[in-house]
Amino acid sequence: MAERPSRSLENADAVAAFARDVAIGLTDTPRWLSCQYLYDARGSELFEQITRLPEYYPTRTEAGILKSASARIAELTGDVTVIELGSGNSEKTGRLLSAYTGAHGTARYVPVDVSEAAIQQARDRLAEEHSEVQVSPLIGTYEESFPLFCAHSPSMVVFLGSTIGNFNHGESLRFWRSISEHLELGDHFLLGVDLVKDRAVLEAAYNDSAGVTAEFTKNLFVRMNRELDAGIDVSEVEHVAWYNATWQRIEIFAHFHAAQTIRIGPLDMEVVIEAGERVMVEISRKFVIEHLTTYLSVFGFEVRQVFTDESRWFAVLLLRRTRPLATATPER
Repeated sequence: MAERPSRSLENADAVAAFARDVAIGLTDTPRWLSCQYLYDARGSELFEQITRLPEYYPTRTEAGILKSASARIAELTGDVTVIELGSGNSEKTGRLLSAYTGAHGTARYVPVDVSEAAIQQARDRLAEEHSEVQVSPLIGTYEESFPLFCAHSPSMVVFLGSTIGNFNHGESLRFWRSISEHLELGDHFLLGVDLVKDRAVLEAAYNDSAGVTAEFTKNLFVRMNRELDAGIDVSEVEHVAWYNATWQRIEIFAHFHAAQTIRIGPLDMEVVIEAGERVMVEISRKFVIEHLTTYLSVFGFEVRQVFTDESRWFAVLLLRRTRPLATATPER
């Protein structure tokens, strides 16, 4: 059964926040845009297409890991409320929920996503495939779900798809501090991470031959035109992605082939982008398991088990919060 999804922001507030964040990013040096705004209804649809592309290995690799590991995860955590950050359409999480209902008869699930369309797809899917699961959706950001952790303890927060890789070091630090502060001692966190591997494999995943990822990047500017009256000629914007080995991350940019004046309507503001400029729209960090587990220990997490595929391209880590946040936390 599914409850009516709660909303964190009304539409006018969401547009105002979008305008503010675009203004902050475009007036910074270097210029950037927050990747959360890639996921409007069309963006979410495009991303689902990306996950099925032959070059894009993360989704199917993680799904394979979850298929084989879900029963063990349910055994290790016991009966918990599953709270998923960035749930999308909840397709992969269905394997976890099946394991919990198999072990405990029922399951409690809180999907959290900024996309109303994705939440609705998840509700429809779960109603059809997992009618025994109690679903309490939240349309909102990760941060707006943090107060739910204590309310639903014992819980397991789920963060799949290596979405943690979209955070820069400062964002990652703030995220893990907040998670540690809000998660009860003894509760769990299930983390999916993409691992460092051959450059060719990584770059192909973000430059698919069908051009879907390029359309996904450009859709952010289509959204800006629609919601902010930005007036961008999207035909002059090119998707560019490469692997930065020094920072161990994919970097995705919008390359402007012609100078453009971008209007931010709600703020009555204009920003000029010169020909040849690039605006960063997303990063995707890649991880080394040993380094990551050491980093997470600073935030009070122990690793109960690491699940990987045979090629060690991807990993799912089951963490448990066992001690308070350390007084000193790493800068990187």
